[in-house]
Amino acid sequence: MTGFRRPGDSEQEEAHPDLTSHEGQTQVDDNGETENALPELTIANLPENLREGFTKAGWTQLMPVQAKTIPYIMAERDVMIQSRTGSGKTGAYLLPILDRIDPQKSVCQALILVPTRELARQVITDAETLSSGTGIRTVAVYGGVSYGPQLDAFHSGTQIVVGTPGRILDHLLKRSLSLNEIKILVFDEADRMLSMGFYPDMQRVRSYLPNRKINSCMFSATFPPQILRLAKEFLDEPVFLNLSRDHIHVTDTEHVFYTVPGMDKDRSLVRIIEMENPASALIFCNTKARVHYVSVVLQRFGYDSDELSSDLSQKAREKVMRRIRKGDLRFLVATDVAARGIDLPELSHVFLYDPPEDPEAYIHRAGRTGRAGASGMAISLVNVSERPDLLRIARRFDIDLQEIPLPNDEDVANIVTQRAIALLEAQMRTRDRLKIERMQRFLPLVSSLSESEDELALIAMLLDDFYQQNFHHPPEIIAPREDERKSSASRSRKGRGKGSRRREKSSRRKN
Repeated sequence: MTGFRRPGDSEQEEAHPDLTSHEGQTQVDDNGETENALPELTIANLPENLREGFTKAGWTQLMPVQAKTIPYIMAERDVMIQSRTGSGKTGAYLLPILDRIDPQKSVCQALILVPTRELARQVITDAETLSSGTGIRTVAVYGGVSYGPQLDAFHSGTQIVVGTPGRILDHLLKRSLSLNEIKILVFDEADRMLSMGFYPDMQRVRSYLPNRKINSCMFSATFPPQILRLAKEFLDEPVFLNLSRDHIHVTDTEHVFYTVPGMDKDRSLVRIIEMENPASALIFCNTKARVHYVSVVLQRFGYDSDELSSDLSQKAREKVMRRIRKGDLRFLVATDVAARGIDLPELSHVFLYDPPEDPEAYIHRAGRTGRAGASGMAISLVNVSERPDLLRIARRFDIDLQEIPLPNDEDVANIVTQRAIALLEAQMRTRDRLKIERMQRFLPLVSSLSESEDELALIAMLLDDFYQQNFHHPPEIIAPREDERKSSASRSRKGRGKGSRRREKSSRRKN
């Protein structure tokens, strides 16, 4: 393929810019601008065959995330891009991927990891449109469907593979997919992948990567501490680009709110938590009675939650504080007074169950997340009468406050189904032949239970218990099995990059 041209280059000039000379991570100055920033791209810089796909997709110009991100990926720089859904990030990585794929090689050259089957299908649709006429083959790979079409696609020589980490790992274990010729690795919606419980599978996928430098990119709406740790495992001295706003930097906190029914705020909170699946959260309420009520609701729904208010005895307060300091408590419900002096450096989410009575308290509450170079999310729940007060606070402090549609029961059921399938498939991978043979005894029972609604409830009960025990209280992260480590170690080490060596050392330390 013809490479991208720098803005201002003529047709006769070298197509690929020599942009790989910058060493280390792009620095951010006080104004949010980067040192040694690469020039933005325009449609005129795209190769002609990609411009055709761009037109077929109905795009008239590059979106900001595409114009700013593509030059770094084309320079084979590892990047972390903070960008909201709908910002055009799919095109930001697909266009440079398509430029680097060799259609003559019928092997996987690009792997795109995504959290859900819906996103996998969306990415494949965009890839097929943008690659129209190039001869590049793509496939979407995710759980809950037959392996047959996916295996057929691999046998036909797919160059771009888009999939969820669990099903990708299944194919790697079965040796139906090889990553030996991979050029670029993309993590799309990395925060959601972690919220889906895919971290152990992502670690094991890493053991199948070749021992050389692989251009890696990570897209995420937020970069809380756990995402930063993930980036250190997979990326080599990445450039940080925030394209949620007009400048380039890492935003500390994303501010969002949901308008919820007045009598359904507790259930709305549960649905939002289930969708977001925060690693840790501080939930603010205005009264001691509300603190106790919300904490009990969360506990009854199976969440690790505790409360902190001035009504607690000193002994009870000390017990809660010990759990906080040890990192054993996932959800803390508290009033403003009780939460003062508590520092949670790895807090990913703050929930404002009640909007603050004092506008200044909003800054205090939201400021508890997004610390130590990480980013976080401040989520407010308001009913119709509370909404104007929250919007006034946002205007007063010039906060970019975004409203998000409230998830419904169907949304929660869909996300829970995908997580449960991922968990079940992960457990199936650990079973030996004898255990697989043993479980065949129950296939007739499962078939008979699916014949009536009352009996289906028995299966739902078992799945609910399994999900609560294995997702909300997950086991220790599973290290790659010995045969996987040997397979990874036996691969060629020629041309291994500095980032790969660091990843390998990190893996050895963790194992």
